[in-house]
Amino acid sequence: MFDIKWIRENPDEFDAGLAKRGVESHAAMLIALDEKRRSAQARAQEIQTERNALSKQIGRAKAKGEDASGILTQVSQSKTAQAEAETEHAQASADLELVLSAIPNIPFDDVPVGKDEADNVEVRTWGTLPKFNFQPREHFELGESLGLMDFETAAKLSGSRFVLLSGALARLERALGNFMLNVQTDEHGYTEVNPPALVNDATMYGTGQLPKFGPDLFKTEDGYWLIPTAEVPLTNIVAGHILDEDYLPRRYTALTWCFRSEAGAAGRDTRGMIRQHQFSKVEMVSITKPEHSDAELKRMTECAEDILKRLQLPFRTVVLATGDMGFGARKTFDIEVWLPGQNAYREISSCSNCGDFQARRMKARYREKGEKELKFVHTLNGSGLAVGRTLIAVMENYQQVDGSIVVPDVLIPYMGGLDVLSPVEG
Repeated sequence: MFDIKWIRENPDEFDAGLAKRGVESHAAMLIALDEKRRSAQARAQEIQTERNALSKQIGRAKAKGEDASGILTQVSQSKTAQAEAETEHAQASADLELVLSAIPNIPFDDVPVGKDEADNVEVRTWGTLPKFNFQPREHFELGESLGLMDFETAAKLSGSRFVLLSGALARLERALGNFMLNVQTDEHGYTEVNPPALVNDATMYGTGQLPKFGPDLFKTEDGYWLIPTAEVPLTNIVAGHILDEDYLPRRYTALTWCFRSEAGAAGRDTRGMIRQHQFSKVEMVSITKPEHSDAELKRMTECAEDILKRLQLPFRTVVLATGDMGFGARKTFDIEVWLPGQNAYREISSCSNCGDFQARRMKARYREKGEKELKFVHTLNGSGLAVGRTLIAVMENYQQVDGSIVVPDVLIPYMGGLDVLSPVEG
């Protein structure tokens, strides 16, 4: 959400920022809507002032014993006119907010301009790509040959884009989630939260999922939304609050199920676990002062990268071009892990600085010591990491010629000492 006052004062800058994202100009339309809103509000106030004066005239007329019926008629007419002006103001305000709520955030100046992922810029790479003396297989081939990954049964239970993991593979996924959560809380300073997985409209609106992304989400019959990411409840912890500056930064993390309808992903990654309706993810959220958010984005990205380093999984980090960024982001770093089975890097974490975009929607503000003025916080979010995709990366990078999977050293304690996943007998 944007500050309409800022748009009025900086229309060219606003439209230039949208143009970088390939979005048409909106400043003139927004300013016109705002003028309509302000005009109706001013008219309602003027009518109220005039009626106050008329009320005094009525009092004086009655005190003198004069006929006040004409003035009473004017008062009645002014009430009707004021109600109409207030209705017009309310409608114009709703129209303005509806348009504003559907406009994506504008990028920071240092974000590369481009149309799509082809224009993303590589920042760094880490690790050595594994070499195999056999043709590496994709994760679903490995999982099915192990007898521990079952898409057929999952489809019978639920439908497409679900999976049933069992035995040691299910434990390995759980181990990954626990390992990530322990690192983020014990070493990276995040506070663990166990948030609701069902949230209301206001919570979804606060982080920008609504109204734009409703078709990509799951909704219950009684109006609750299944969270697409723990970013939603974690960020909204500060919704409606006025925070003391000593309270900042706040860093939260959670391991939750996430649910996405993948309405816009028809035909993509139809096999395997890359794109599922239900998946688990460790999410990181930071709430900061504006001047600290750039450094916090760098820190958050490094926290996500650290998980991959400990798992010895090769990756690269890219800064997203303007045309590839998410709706609420002003700058995003994607971390892409190497998948030998696909012979490609695939996204495993996305860390974004949203500036005050979400804070304005949530009305999340803070006050500096000795200051009366309230300021909006900056919000950041990132995956630390997507657990299912990390499982895929472990399987493909640690596969052996016989189809077994070596367990990374850091996960062996979480696996009860098991160091290799072998095909189940029978």
